[in-house]
Amino acid sequence: MKLQHSTILITGGTNGIGLEFAKQLLEKGANVIVTGRNIENLIKTKEQFPEIHTIQCDIDNPDEIRSLHQQILKEFPDLNIIINNAGIMHSVRPEDVNMELEKVTAEIETNFSGTVRMIHQFLPHLMAKNASAIVNVTSGLAFIPFTISPIYCGTKAGVHVYTQALRLQLRGSNVKVFEVAPPKTDKPLQTAVPEAPNSRDMKVEDMVRIAIRGISKDKLEIRPGLSNVMKWMSRIAPDFFAKLIDKNIRKSKLQGH
Repeated sequence: MKLQHSTILITGGTNGIGLEFAKQLLEKGANVIVTGRNIENLIKTKEQFPEIHTIQCDIDNPDEIRSLHQQILKEFPDLNIIINNAGIMHSVRPEDVNMELEKVTAEIETNFSGTVRMIHQFLPHLMAKNASAIVNVTSGLAFIPFTISPIYCGTKAGVHVYTQALRLQLRGSNVKVFEVAPPKTDKPLQTAVPEAPNSRDMKVEDMVRIAIRGISKDKLEIRPGLSNVMKWMSRIAPDFFAKLIDKNIRKSKLQGH
């Protein structure tokens, strides 16, 4: 997939993986647009990278996606790549009766429903292009569950399967469907479960560099670092490794970490 001179829209592009994608794609000569729900973060991104175009949009809201679509088609008709990166991650305990029902499904709305809505809204435009792509950012946790964040894992597993099905549906079209499944990086989601960074965390710039290289070479499934290990672990002995991770989490809690 040619990235130079492409017009690329990145959801959740004001921090972490999304911002790093924007930065490196800009360096590749792409025309980059980022969206986010926080106007202050959008302003900071624009100040840091004046060449990046910023648009406020909450992908939880279908009306805002429709407005985004209209604005993009008017101002950036050459759009040919969408990177669905926006995501949130919460710690959810099923026994927590104080959590509001609306908040329980927040990750589903952003991580899964938001991704599906974006694709459904923009797909006709992408199919009209000579060469276009959809890039869905999932997670290594799509393959092995992280028991502190069960809903997050479920949404990423859902996007993983959805991406596979979508790729088959669009086979023979001009739309390429990529999946990038990052491992834990040194710049986690702002809403992520609090956890001290360690030396095993992959540098976000390295992860994105691998992802961009894979997209450039038409590698449809990109699993940098430990994500590839987690994929194979899930095939070899899924129950064993899931229980092992859960055991380590429980041990860490007992130690007060």
